[in-house]
Amino acid sequence: MLHTLDSDLLDGFIATDENPELAVIVPTYNERDNVPLLLKKLRTALSGIHWEAIFVDDDSPDGTSEVVRRLAIHDRRVRLVHRVGRRGLSSACIEGMLASSSPFIAVMDADLQHDESILPAMLNKLRTDELDLVVATRNAAGGSMGAFSASRVFLSRLGQRISSSIARCAVSDPMSGFFLLRRSFLLEVVHRLNGSGFKILLDLLASSVRPARVGEVGYRFGKRQHGSSKLNLTVGLEYIAMVVDKLSGGMIPTRVLTFSLIGGLGVLVHFLCLSALYREQHIAFAFAQSIATSVAMVSNFFLNDLITFRDRRLKGFHKLTGLLMFCLGCSFGALANVSLAQVLLNDGLPWYLSAFAGIVVSSGWNYSISSLFTWRKPQTRSLPVSHTYSESVPSS
Repeated sequence: MLHTLDSDLLDGFIATDENPELAVIVPTYNERDNVPLLLKKLRTALSGIHWEAIFVDDDSPDGTSEVVRRLAIHDRRVRLVHRVGRRGLSSACIEGMLASSSPFIAVMDADLQHDESILPAMLNKLRTDELDLVVATRNAAGGSMGAFSASRVFLSRLGQRISSSIARCAVSDPMSGFFLLRRSFLLEVVHRLNGSGFKILLDLLASSVRPARVGEVGYRFGKRQHGSSKLNLTVGLEYIAMVVDKLSGGMIPTRVLTFSLIGGLGVLVHFLCLSALYREQHIAFAFAQSIATSVAMVSNFFLNDLITFRDRRLKGFHKLTGLLMFCLGCSFGALANVSLAQVLLNDGLPWYLSAFAGIVVSSGWNYSISSLFTWRKPQTRSLPVSHTYSESVPSS
């Protein structure tokens, strides 16, 4: 059943023909209950500013897009970009930013954890100090991590340290998902954006050929009211892949990096399983090795289906045939790995270099086979779709 919009949430929304000077981009996935609340907060915070809110929804199963459509009927400042066939926070932000012609663009989450009341201060700072971008930071004066758990704070701090190596400028919170930038700066860097993962701010900063002129405004990170956090293994791996992509100057495709990272996890799974069976359960080595290899292959298949090839994700019977094809292809890769490593070892190369060479060859084989056969590009399916929706009551 679709969410019912309370009349008081629509109170104060108006139709306007003014060209917006500020666009607020809000990527959404399963944020049905938060959207009306956020819009009401924006209306209060941005009083006196000509603005628009563009929600980029990745076909949320909870009906988020329908809620936005219904709000758009009552307010021309509300727009929807409904994406079908793909997901991703960074790519959603990029599409939303490019969908607006406003000279200033803000990006924030729909979960009410970002303090919308500081948007006027951010806009004023951007203009007054002639900056490219203003970051809402949790790590400067007036900022706070809020009610984050100790483990979440640790992960955030770790991410900040890693991000500093590619940001190209001094930023206290490069992991922030709340910022405001000039459209001219977006157009300056957009063709170099990675577009994967969930840290679009870092992508923007790292894609600039010059140090960006950045300012900061502190804020206290709020508590999510509805829905659940999107932070998981998927976004973590995509973040690492983006960092490596920027450090390598884009020489290694992000999909290859993600495939390799999952392969590394597969090695860990293999050794943990082998150790449990061979050392703890005293199962014969050959049998234990076979089981560990199978477990690693299966785990790698499902992770690659979930993350690396998420845009070609297999469904139904195709997932089973894909698993069999993946395991078969990886078996040949493993054979090539062992054979090459043995030859190089016999020729006098150190064992660790021999092993590394074998891993590189088998990884290249596995990725090629996976791309060509297991997750081949669909020939009959239509391309991913996105469409913009904006409907409102007629102007008086």
